Amino acid sequence: MKRLEHIFVVLNGWALIGMLSAMALIVGANIFLRYFTAHSLPWADEAARYLMIWLTFTGAGLILRIGGHVAITNLQDSLPATGQKLLRALIVLILLTFFAYMVYVGWQYAQRMQFQVTPALRLPFLYVYAAMPVGFALLIVHLLLIARPFIGAGDYKSLDARGVDDDTVTGGANG
Repeated sequence: MKRLEHIFVVLNGWALIGMLSAMALIVGANIFLRYFTAHSLPWADEAARYLMIWLTFTGAGLILRIGGHVAITNLQDSLPATGQKLLRALIVLILLTFFAYMVYVGWQYAQRMQFQVTPALRLPFLYVYAAMPVGFALLIVHLLLIARPFIGAGDYKSLDARGVDDDTVTGGANG
């Protein structure tokens, strides 16, 4: 199981690296062409925008794993240990419910947009809006993988120097 989790995290990370690299290359090429040939790629801004949308949704789960999202821990810190565990369990349940709802809503919205196409790339908007259900599904998987240590001790996964999951880090929202 730990090996599958590691593969999942690494693949998620490489997908983000690929999208960010593609975005940088497209924008860089467009800037070069604009200033050195007086012509630009008509689809570059649109492609970069859609890659940024996909980066945001698919990267949220990796940030969740390490406690990188904003969190206010005043209530949790004021509770006794048992109360803290119950509060964290409630938070996990609320998040799972919200993420599942957003997968459902996102998929419905993406399906509604499947017959409209983007202006420059002429891609069905389904591919753009699919970032939402895919991203929230990834959030569900990442949350389930960290739920036990988070509920038990408020731990998040830590990253080693290579950005790969190490053991866990105890602490608040920022590890």
